[in-house]
Amino acid sequence: MTALTLSTSAAPGLRADAIVIGVAKGAKGPVVAPGAEAVDTAYDGKLAAVLETLGASGAEGELTKLPSPAGFKAPLVIAVGLGTEPGPDAGYEAEALRRAAGVAARALAGAKKAAFALPVEDAAAVGAIGEGVLLGAYSFDTYKDNGAGTGKSLKAKNGRTPLAEGVLLGGKPRDAVHKAALARATAVSEELNRARDLVNTPPNDLTPAAFAAIAQGAAKEHGLKIQVLDDKALAKDGYGGILGVGGGSAATPRLVKLSYTHADADKHLAFVGKGITYDSGGISLKPAGHNETMKCDMSGAAAVFASVVVAARLGLPVNVTGWLALAENMPSGSAVRPGDVLRMYSGKTVEVLNTDAEGRLVLADALWAASAEQPDAIVDVATLTGAMMLALGSRTFGIMSNDDAFRSAVHEAAEEVGEPAWPMPLPEHLRKGMDSSTADIANMGERMGGGLVAGLFLREFVGDGITWAHLDIAGPAFNEGGAFGYTPKGGTGSAVRTLVRLAELTAEGDLG
Repeated sequence: MTALTLSTSAAPGLRADAIVIGVAKGAKGPVVAPGAEAVDTAYDGKLAAVLETLGASGAEGELTKLPSPAGFKAPLVIAVGLGTEPGPDAGYEAEALRRAAGVAARALAGAKKAAFALPVEDAAAVGAIGEGVLLGAYSFDTYKDNGAGTGKSLKAKNGRTPLAEGVLLGGKPRDAVHKAALARATAVSEELNRARDLVNTPPNDLTPAAFAAIAQGAAKEHGLKIQVLDDKALAKDGYGGILGVGGGSAATPRLVKLSYTHADADKHLAFVGKGITYDSGGISLKPAGHNETMKCDMSGAAAVFASVVVAARLGLPVNVTGWLALAENMPSGSAVRPGDVLRMYSGKTVEVLNTDAEGRLVLADALWAASAEQPDAIVDVATLTGAMMLALGSRTFGIMSNDDAFRSAVHEAAEEVGEPAWPMPLPEHLRKGMDSSTADIANMGERMGGGLVAGLFLREFVGDGITWAHLDIAGPAFNEGGAFGYTPKGGTGSAVRTLVRLAELTAEGDLG
């Protein structure tokens, strides 16, 4: 993990591999952003002109390298685009700083130390830049080898290990508020990166039992309470949804309850995560070309796991319970079949019309278990439907809720931390499509609006009077394209920051 420090040192005298500065898109060309004054002075005030000559415009994500001026101890200056220059009375948005820092940190793979001379107007900027550096520097190299059987990473061999240290210039190391912002950024980023690791881990290693063991290790490390129900315990207690989905696999299912409590807390949040460690579709087998990334179908559980740990690391005065519904969906002689009826933990029966609509089945059991504790609110997170990807694309998750005000609050929290999201409805007319002549409800309804149908199904398993929201992160959970901003290829850690922000707002009494 990249180390972060704050420094008030001047850029010219700092020993580092590179100095990172910001450049914005101005009305008449690139504009050097605050924080880079000493660098601009060393270029005789002509740094913007030099950058323009090199083709820089200040556009978001743009990166330009140039040799450092005489007298600098760092040999390289990296100018990273911040997007459009803000107005005279406005500062740079946190997300712009986060993305710029991420772009630079990724480009600095192999470097030992880099100084980030980006605009630092307040503690929020410190936190955003810190998150951008730590998230942008992320790489997943666990399974890479140099081919000689030594176990030495390819990236290590080629000098491309992640940036070792980032120094945030303008951040005050003795300022309590700045230090707190950096500590928060570190906790959030480290646990978000652990969620990314989980998503990227192949399913032969990350079985439900292995995931549960990782959660047990984290619980011991951070003083959390944990309860793990294996297949025998699930059968004894009647968790028909989780057992039905996991019944076709030799890797038996688990339900993990991870609890963080605080002595001063007067609110309780429950987070529920879909943890399908591999999804073949079951008997309703996925078509060719749709299986290769299905290790990511536990991204919701990874986000829930990470957010509970962050709450503990930050010592938030709110109780947070995470429920990880873990199963592997495989076809076999013991797998649930289309037409089977499952008796859920709530007592309701579900006719399974499609075994590839399995996430809602494991979530239904976990939602009912979470409801039994009467939390102030429940938020579930899941890579649930391809329909949500068709509706919102690959970078935005959908939010559904049984409470419009809560849905708006979740949306605002997501946007605040830089996670694109969009509020979605739960149209009552779509509920009828799940009526079953055999059971209380079917796990499939109308094809059109499938993401909303899934939300309506989940709502059936939320306890009466409990505020609930559903985040369908099917799009942004796994990035199959190229890296951008601070987002890598592969697992992204989507929804972790939103859940953490919800916990903070609840602790502060600002979430109702």
